[in-house]
Amino acid sequence: MDAAYLLEVFTLLLRWAHVIVAIAWIGASFYFVWLDNSLRPPADPALKEKGVSGELWAVHGGGFYNPQKYMVAPSHLPADLHWFKWESYTTWITGFLLISSLYYLQAGSYMVDASKMALQPRQAVGVGITALVLGWLVYDGLCRLLIKRSQVQLGVIYYFFVLAMAYALTQMISGRAAFLHIGAMIATTMSANVFFWIIPGQKRVVAAMQRGAAPDPMDGLRAKQRSVHNNYLTLPVVFCMISNHFGFTYQHPHAWAILGLILLGAVLIRHWFNLRHKGHAPLVWPVLGCLLLIAAFIWTAPSRPDTPAPGSAAAATPTVTVADIRPIIDARCAACHGAHPTLMPTPAGGLVFDSDEHLRQLAPRIHQQAVVQKAMPLGNITKITDAERAKLAAWFDGGAQ
Repeated sequence: MDAAYLLEVFTLLLRWAHVIVAIAWIGASFYFVWLDNSLRPPADPALKEKGVSGELWAVHGGGFYNPQKYMVAPSHLPADLHWFKWESYTTWITGFLLISSLYYLQAGSYMVDASKMALQPRQAVGVGITALVLGWLVYDGLCRLLIKRSQVQLGVIYYFFVLAMAYALTQMISGRAAFLHIGAMIATTMSANVFFWIIPGQKRVVAAMQRGAAPDPMDGLRAKQRSVHNNYLTLPVVFCMISNHFGFTYQHPHAWAILGLILLGAVLIRHWFNLRHKGHAPLVWPVLGCLLLIAAFIWTAPSRPDTPAPGSAAAATPTVTVADIRPIIDARCAACHGAHPTLMPTPAGGLVFDSDEHLRQLAPRIHQQAVVQKAMPLGNITKITDAERAKLAAWFDGGAQ
């Protein structure tokens, strides 16, 4: 069986698994933050005496549920205790396998952008991995330092750190890889929170109860801090993971600032949902978040080209036909979009520019990616020139004849 086909099957299954476990992780995060924000002091004095700090009644799927939360821990450890950790671990593992197979093993195509920095593929991979490690170390240091300080202050400092990392990465590697690695950096931090702090803290609480000792409240405080942070970081991570489909964001000259606006908007919208669960949700937060998103999309909108005046020399330019642009397609695009591509195991995105009819059908996408956004070729690996992009533009503007 063809090796390229097997790689495609592997990538499909891996991406599918990654999405499934990520849904489970994000769903659990959203649910427990909602639960915490929706708990009310118990009306039954007996529950208060047992140490229950809040409870909730809910109906779902034809049944009634009554979750209860203890201030630190119950007086007796239950025999059947459910843990929430594998959702996080499997999301990170499948994500790292994906970024390794799609970016690290094909860094020359997906990560290197010679117009920014002349890196070797292995150096670009080193930049990406360094970002994942550095992101966790800086965040963890901030949390340790500011554990008893304002979490808003911590959030502001961390936001500007992410912004600085976005600026640095967009100056070193391709915009597409930079956005993805900002998402991977934040996702690594989220999973590390679970692995290094949340689960170990919960295990220490359980171990103390088994010894008959009083659990350390600081374990719960740290776990709560990291869990809430993870909740706010989910929407930014999801955007970064889908951003590779939208070159108008990562190809912008100020892509790092565009990313900063979008991530901040996502956090403010998530903040509104969290406040809404508590019963107090001022509309200023989602409105401000949406305005930031709108500002980012207005900023990235392409300018309309000037239309030549009738009778002018520009208007009299001979029409560019598909035969005129075929040499450009063969030299600059076929390496990824040919029937037998040389830079990809299979045609990128399933798009094959093998016939004139296909070119005419795909003219809007070719124009958007190669002319407007200049997102293709990836990292300009085939060295398309501005004159060739202009010829593609003239072909499209002339009706893609």
